[in-house]
Amino acid sequence: MMSLRWARLIAWKDLQVEFRSGGRLLAMIAFVVLACFLFALALDRSLVPARNVAASLAWLTILFAATTGAGRTFDTEEEDGAFRHLLLTPVSRHAIFLGKSAANLVLVWIVTILAFVALTSFLGVRDAGSIARHGAVLLPGTIGLAAVGTFFGLMSRHSSLGDTLLPVLTFPLLVPVIFFGATASGRVLTERPWAEISGSVRLLWAFAIGFVAVGSVLFRYLAEE
Repeated sequence: MMSLRWARLIAWKDLQVEFRSGGRLLAMIAFVVLACFLFALALDRSLVPARNVAASLAWLTILFAATTGAGRTFDTEEEDGAFRHLLLTPVSRHAIFLGKSAANLVLVWIVTILAFVALTSFLGVRDAGSIARHGAVLLPGTIGLAAVGTFFGLMSRHSSLGDTLLPVLTFPLLVPVIFFGATASGRVLTERPWAEISGSVRLLWAFAIGFVAVGSVLFRYLAEE
């Protein structure tokens, strides 16, 4: 319970800092809007129905935006040495990981909502399907994205390659999340029965729980390097 309390405080601190500065969030929002606009321009809707590709384009946009944001998760604390001081406190390493991941998750949720709204608007998709079902698909998927991005965000800070290393590390791990997420969201958009969607959702939850569990265990070794 104490670890969860520390995780909540760390997440709240990170969100307060982010909403005051707004740099990372504004960059993610700008990326989402521009990417959705360019996808809409590049797609020939006379050949490919927008509804058939909207889900895949939305998940790719979310992936790229989340990776962009994750690369700057530890920037402020690394610059002024705050992260090193945080490691010297009695706060457990997995509480730090959970708190950082929770803060990233909130930002990913914001850009996720924006991505679906912007993309369906630009592509002219009028009926996007059930909001509750979209939420059921996106929740585990975004948890996985936030956990993986947080873990490898710190790893990229320790590398001389910096943010250029982050996509190389995260994209291979997130292939199943994007595949099953886009498949499930596509079926929600086309209003398929829940029985055809639930299997992908269960797999997304399995990946999300696995990423959070493994990240919590390994984060302590990565943070102490």
